Amino acid sequence: MLFYSFFKTLIGQEVTIELKNELSIVGKLVSVDQYLSFKLDNVRAVDEERFPQMMSVKSCFIRGSVVRYVHIPAAAVDTTLLQDAARKEAAAQQQQGMRTTKH
Repeated sequence: MLFYSFFKTLIGQEVTIELKNELSIVGKLVSVDQYLSFKLDNVRAVDEERFPQMMSVKSCFIRGSVVRYVHIPAAAVDTTLLQDAARKEAAAQQQQGMRTTKH
């Protein structure tokens, strides 16, 4: 849930999503779901010469299972907030693990 919550804070910003088939798409993030599937508007391929079929695409839905990387603007990342959230999630998972081992 940490990544889902983080990506929701990026809605409205431009991101680059690299797919497992080597296609990289740049666009404005419209939405993200719990499966880390993304909807982008105003899209373009990073390498338009290699993927000319993408030149006519204006918006797209990208299924989370085909995503390799999500590149985000450095200014959009609040590292302190992200580290705190990661610590809280790790502590919650550790607590959950202790409860299951006691039973």
